[in-house]
Amino acid sequence: MAYNHRVKEVHGVLEVDGIKLRTRIVRKRVRNINVRLVDDELRVSAPPEVPQRELDEVVLRLAGRLVRRARAATLNADEAALKVAKRIAARFPKAPRVSDVRFVTTQRSRWGSYSQGTGIIRLNAGLGELPRWVLEAVMAHELAHSFHANHSPKFWSLLRSVCPETDRARAFLAGVSWIARRWESLPPVERALFSAK
Repeated sequence: MAYNHRVKEVHGVLEVDGIKLRTRIVRKRVRNINVRLVDDELRVSAPPEVPQRELDEVVLRLAGRLVRRARAATLNADEAALKVAKRIAARFPKAPRVSDVRFVTTQRSRWGSYSQGTGIIRLNAGLGELPRWVLEAVMAHELAHSFHANHSPKFWSLLRSVCPETDRARAFLAGVSWIARRWESLPPVERALFSAK
């Protein structure tokens, strides 16, 4: 199929994870669909022969990744979390090594993880918006695993001695998880009532 060298450009708005992005989609001679996020504009270049439906799916998926990556970069620009983690590590009988704290948008089934080998604590980016005592409890939880790999009574005893807010934070996170899983299916009146608090 011969391709004329005219470029087709389409502008619009796309909402990704609650963020509105201006979009500029250019159909031109490229091999693959390319998506870049520049400030609040999503810049897309795509081969002319890619069906619109496929393009829409790819753009939405890649835009989600880019938005989450940008959010994580914003959260990780500040070293305040590292200072907090080092302060918490010092509460243990023998302080676990903490070299870095990274908020990530790829952890969906857990709130955090800790690598003894690298000294890195990875935290679900959603924790960045929760109260500080919840963040501290998750950090302490992950660091406690350097002493006890499981959730044995010894693990919980150590964790509660290092972080007295443990049980309160667990209950808080259970509530956050519960409402997050059900938010879209809640009737509008209940959503409005929860939002008003």
